[in-house]
Amino acid sequence: MKFVLNNAKGKNIIDLMRKVGYYYLSKKGNQLSFIRPLERSGYPRFHIYLQEEENNDLIFNLHLDQRKPVYKFSSAHNADYEGEVLEREKERIKMILEKEIV
Repeated sequence: MKFVLNNAKGKNIIDLMRKVGYYYLSKKGNQLSFIRPLERSGYPRFHIYLQEEENNDLIFNLHLDQRKPVYKFSSAHNADYEGEVLEREKERIKMILEKEIV
């Protein structure tokens, strides 16, 4: 599920994501990866790939990882890319961050 917010104040992305309960995971190319586990075991978890554009747009690509990858050297996993749970998470993120970045 993709959505865009404008970081008009130019705040630090990692700090912003911490405010909504996400942990920094890694950087792949020009995208930062963040997770928010729903259970202590680590799965299921919300996973966001976040990219910042030159005009301060933050492009979020949100999905829900249902379980770990099955194979050792594979990134394939069971994930949801749309649905009510993801809509609620998107709205939760927007509600918190819009107070911080606008």
